[in-house]
Amino acid sequence: MRKPKGRKGTTRLLIFLVMILILVFFADDSHVIKRRQYPLKYENWIQKYSEEYSVDPYMVASVILVESRYLPDAVSSKDAKGLMQILPSTGEWAAGRMKLKGYQEKQLFDPEINIQIGCWYLSFLSSQFPDNMDLVLASYNGGIGNVNKWLTNKECSKDGKKLDHIPYGETRNYVVRVQEAYKIYQEVYPYLELPGD
Repeated sequence: MRKPKGRKGTTRLLIFLVMILILVFFADDSHVIKRRQYPLKYENWIQKYSEEYSVDPYMVASVILVESRYLPDAVSSKDAKGLMQILPSTGEWAAGRMKLKGYQEKQLFDPEINIQIGCWYLSFLSSQFPDNMDLVLASYNGGIGNVNKWLTNKECSKDGKKLDHIPYGETRNYVVRVQEAYKIYQEVYPYLELPGD
């Protein structure tokens, strides 16, 4: 059996023990590690526009995490922009419906405007699919037209009200990832106010 080589071995052992103690301390300390993996930035705007448009702030926070990891200058390969990865065409359409005066595409990189439009759009999708977060999320990622088409396809939906199978792998994974983040956000940030509270 090899013995530690003098001070180097002892130092490594001490570092290892300190790391274990730190992990035990942080794992026990009110979700410190989870808060690093599941940050909540722009909380005031998430709360403000979730309330204004009657959407769940946990869903908004989860969508932002999965879409952009809270990077306001994120751009996807499909040209979706900002925190909530809004397509320019969707941004323009939503801004028109919302009557946002002087809206310009570059505003999708403004965190407040992006969250406002994203919350409005989630509210719009929620009005199309009341009380069904899976359909709202699938529509946000895969498009409302595709979700409506899938609901009429017996291979995707047995009852026409919920999806039993999402044919797009990206959308299927997206819904799962947002739902997983949603549960963790509820656990780690229990103080967020739901609309109507």
